Amino acid sequence: MPGPNEITTKQLMRLVGTPDCPVIVDVRTSDDFADDPRMIPSAIRHKHTDLDGLIVRLAGRASVIVCQKGRKLSQGVVSWLQSNGATSEYLKGGLLNWRDAVLPLIPAAAVPTGTDGATRWITRTRPKIDRIACPWLIRRFVDREAKFLFVARSEVASAAEHFGATPFDIEGVHFSHRGDRCTFDTMIEEFELKCPALGRLALAVRAADTNRHDLHPVAPGLLAISVGLSRQYKDDQQQLKAGLALYDGLYRWARDGVDEGHDWPHISG
Repeated sequence: MPGPNEITTKQLMRLVGTPDCPVIVDVRTSDDFADDPRMIPSAIRHKHTDLDGLIVRLAGRASVIVCQKGRKLSQGVVSWLQSNGATSEYLKGGLLNWRDAVLPLIPAAAVPTGTDGATRWITRTRPKIDRIACPWLIRRFVDREAKFLFVARSEVASAAEHFGATPFDIEGVHFSHRGDRCTFDTMIEEFELKCPALGRLALAVRAADTNRHDLHPVAPGLLAISVGLSRQYKDDQQQLKAGLALYDGLYRWARDGVDEGHDWPHISG
């Protein structure tokens, strides 16, 4: 049983990828980070010496503090945060315990450099499937503060340069389709987000996005809902907000509900 201020790897993994996930703060020393420059999904880096800055950065949100072994650094930061009225826990066993459990770790080098504490991404306007699924993946697993821009196809490259944004789901860029796989697949591969739930979800997204509905029975429904959302909203940002809720539900289905069916019960007599 975990202590009063700690959270286990299993408990934290159940929160990762959901809207309820606390802010995960990696406070490892520079040397420890250099030994393994990977991050728990959605985690941010912050110096354990800048406690006032961390309070500002958390902005009242609950947090989980991660150091190398779950000892002095994370426990000290949690205690300090709690003394200032914040809700915080430390990860039991630290990053080493997470790694030993063979849970997803994102290579820091795979994440584009952020601006003002957040990554910026840009793609074509009027998103349907990949261009909603990918922002959901980024917000839930890579950078919860990520910003997304939607512009005309012809303006993506130029706008990306002007606004310091990373283009995605457009021809000729790093984060795009590869062979018969879609951009969602590419991001899962690049960020090394290997887990059964995301694998199931990726197959559904690929089937709908590449119009190969034979790959997954969810594909026609996902396409229908995605097209419907694109007709419902003129503002791409409003559509993205609605789409995030859609993929939150799909992720929970892929993680916990794939074996559940539904039918009208037969009443005899």
